[in-house]
Amino acid sequence: MDCKSHISNLKFQISDFRFLFQILEFKYRVRFQMELIERIQQIKTVRNAVILAHNYQIGPVQDIADYTGDSLGLSIQASKTDADVIVFCGVHFMAETAAILSPDKAVLLPEKTAGCPMADMINAEQLAEMKAKHPDALVVTYVNSTAEVKAMSDYCCTSGNAVELVASLPKDREILFVPDQNLGAFVMERTGRKMILWPGYCPTHVWIEPEAVEAMRKEHPGAVVLAHPECTPAVRAISDELLSTGQMLKFVPKSDAKTFIIATEIGIVHTLKKMYPDREFVPVSNRAVCPNMKKISLEKILWSLEDMEYRIAVPEDIAAKARLSLERMIEIVP
Repeated sequence: MDCKSHISNLKFQISDFRFLFQILEFKYRVRFQMELIERIQQIKTVRNAVILAHNYQIGPVQDIADYTGDSLGLSIQASKTDADVIVFCGVHFMAETAAILSPDKAVLLPEKTAGCPMADMINAEQLAEMKAKHPDALVVTYVNSTAEVKAMSDYCCTSGNAVELVASLPKDREILFVPDQNLGAFVMERTGRKMILWPGYCPTHVWIEPEAVEAMRKEHPGAVVLAHPECTPAVRAISDELLSTGQMLKFVPKSDAKTFIIATEIGIVHTLKKMYPDREFVPVSNRAVCPNMKKISLEKILWSLEDMEYRIAVPEDIAAKARLSLERMIEIVP
């Protein structure tokens, strides 16, 4: 065998070995994940736990959850179960809300560093200063906020019910809307109500640019663009529908469209594909990723259940006031 033939044969053997290694690695990963899932299910039963996963979580986490959805909907759902433990696969303020609505349950956040930049853009001291400048104003707070800020609010709202809630408030009262200026601007557009907005925003939704929307429209002619109200005004202006994640899930089956361009965090695409496999869902941009929402894995869920960490608790004096702002919202838009 000449040198060239030997080298060619060696390259083939190396390539064949790599292919075999990839197969073995894939089989190992599948087996490992199956064992993880089995162990989680076992300890979940022992703990009498319920697993909640936000629509922005990674696919495997959504798939193992008992309930998936938006943050408030999940917290309300969990409060109605007889579970002793809530494992909230989301970010810190979501686990806080679950603790507020289920004070007798242990609420666990599998990753203690999973926070929300927008929720951290306003604190209790800053809201107190804002209220002092507008003493007669009603405070409407997006649920993407800390427990302390909710406790200082008159009403909470979600991206799905903010328009209806604000429209119901007395016309002669000034309104402070915190912390998301983009959602607040959307509400003002839809209701015609003037509000004083806090300059907060969601970095993930701000990363979605109108140029990306236009580019995807060209690639998918006839597709319907579904955008979240947390998007910038420029993106909202060129989208077909402005919807919360929950509203997106309900809108698709009512539409005749076969393809949808999704302008929100890409995790929702997994949910949509599972629910509507006959439709096509295209993320508007691969940049639309919330790093905090991707911190939780199956391993961390298992460790959370095994060690009962990380426990999220809200002091009762704060929880009681925050619960009142949530209850006022539910009275108006149940």
